[in-house]
Amino acid sequence: MCGDRSTQTGLRLWGGIKGISKVYCSDYWKSYGEFIPPNKHIQSKSETYTVEGYNSLLRHYLARFKRKGKCYSKQVHMIEKSLNLLMLKLNNQLDSKRSRLYEKK
Repeated sequence: MCGDRSTQTGLRLWGGIKGISKVYCSDYWKSYGEFIPPNKHIQSKSETYTVEGYNSLLRHYLARFKRKGKCYSKQVHMIEKSLNLLMLKLNNQLDSKRSRLYEKK
């Protein structure tokens, strides 16, 4: 899900993930408290290390997440496509058609 850290974006995300876990961990951003039930919400920086690791991977592989500059597209559809391609690559799910293009015949 792409978006800012607003309550509106959080509600869209929550609609897709609610019910898949007994507990949800987040940092102390105030918007989370507006839609995550308090009895299922743990707010702690120590519980967010996994997502921070994924953020680090994204910045490593995708230059568009390294800095806010003029060099890279910030259009939402391009960000979503880049993320989808990266996840497919990291999970070894990319179609092998592209690799066949470079095979010697």
